[in-house]
Amino acid sequence: MWPGQQPPGGGQDPQQQPPAAGNPYQQPGYQQANPYLQQQPPAWHTAPAGAAPPGPPGGGRRTGAIAITAALAVVAAAAVTGAVLLGGGTDDEAAPGPSPSPSATPSPSPPPSGNPRGGDEQKPTVAGWKVVVNPNAGVAFEVPADWALKPRTFITWVSENDDPDDIPLVAMQAPADLKEKWCGTDEDKDGEIDYAPLASAGSRGNNNVQSTAQVAREDSATWVYGMHTQPDRKKVTTDPVTSFTTASGLTGSVATSRSSGVVKEDKCDTDGKATTFAFKDARGNFASWSFVGATGVGEEVPDTTVVKIMKTVRIFMPDAD
Repeated sequence: MWPGQQPPGGGQDPQQQPPAAGNPYQQPGYQQANPYLQQQPPAWHTAPAGAAPPGPPGGGRRTGAIAITAALAVVAAAAVTGAVLLGGGTDDEAAPGPSPSPSATPSPSPPPSGNPRGGDEQKPTVAGWKVVVNPNAGVAFEVPADWALKPRTFITWVSENDDPDDIPLVAMQAPADLKEKWCGTDEDKDGEIDYAPLASAGSRGNNNVQSTAQVAREDSATWVYGMHTQPDRKKVTTDPVTSFTTASGLTGSVATSRSSGVVKEDKCDTDGKATTFAFKDARGNFASWSFVGATGVGEEVPDTTVVKIMKTVRIFMPDAD
């Protein structure tokens, strides 16, 4: 299930805290902490930087979030795990390898025609919708007005329930949530309610991958596994990967994964679905956008809405420091 989230410097759900194993969110080519880890099996979290790792949220599925900064200490810690979750290959045929040094990163390529260079210049293309901007990945998209936007330095992730180091399996930065307190339980009996949103959407960079198809397939399946079915991967099915082009002309690969037969141990346990759209960012590195939400509930976000949101995904060149 989805955990509560906490903004930078504190806020709601103070029990949520960052992972103990360092900050796994750094992407080659960017001189900032980049919160988009990937690989391994997931747990979902949300907490401010500097806090201790949270316990499993309701339903026993560990998830989380953390507010990130560009502090050197954070970047250094992220170097260890960040390459795993955040990603950033250079072409579909490239084999996984160590993250390149700043001097070895490819020269920035211009963003697609019609896309502004600065994230703050992004304007909604759908009347009444909000623009969500991830300045690290150089990705923007839009969500309906009733979605809540998290700070741009906010990261959410999932990890294995039994992982003492809470290492992220997959993550997203600057997410938007629908019905932030859709369901809440005190599964760990600590007196604090862990809240789960009905759905979330966000973006990230992807390292150590060889194709957009790989990202779309693996990220969508990992989100569903981490949020809904672990430790049972057999309850997750993934549709064939297909090509997708957004309204801005951005082309990539998309896949949707779903769960079936989730054991409902508490009121917040449900089956779920995740859609991941993977593409190349303005620098030629791999990046992705993901939607994750509950299924089999009356308020389930319809697939048509997911596609409409995904259609607004676009890239821009992040401002240089």
